[in-house]
Amino acid sequence: MQTWQIGDIVKKSGVPASTIRYYEQIELLPPAWRRNGRRFYDDAVLQKLRIIRLAQQAGYSIAEIQMLVHDFPADASPSTRWQVLAQQKLKELDERMKDLQAMKGLLEQTLQCQCASLEECATDEYNEGGSAKAQLNC
Repeated sequence: MQTWQIGDIVKKSGVPASTIRYYEQIELLPPAWRRNGRRFYDDAVLQKLRIIRLAQQAGYSIAEIQMLVHDFPADASPSTRWQVLAQQKLKELDERMKDLQAMKGLLEQTLQCQCASLEECATDEYNEGGSAKAQLNC
């Protein structure tokens, strides 16, 4: 089995040493073994860093990645782990996309604004519960 110093892992993975140490601290990566104060890793750490990067690219937070790695039974397959978290993340993204579409619509409305002052632009719209939502008046 090949062993690597932290600098080698940084070069191979593109992940900064400080991040690797942080991942060790929060137990996303197993602790390195040390010799003369230097950290050494085996090849498995590179694969774990790839998994972390893939999860980050899919939009998972560090807490969610920790769930992926630690919060499932040991015999849970990787596909089961990904599927459970993906279903949750897709719901979250659908909500965020609705919010983003509303923001985009509001910004597009402001492009048509002809108000003489900012105070003329905003009004309140009240829902059945009595709570107010700011709305563009232009």
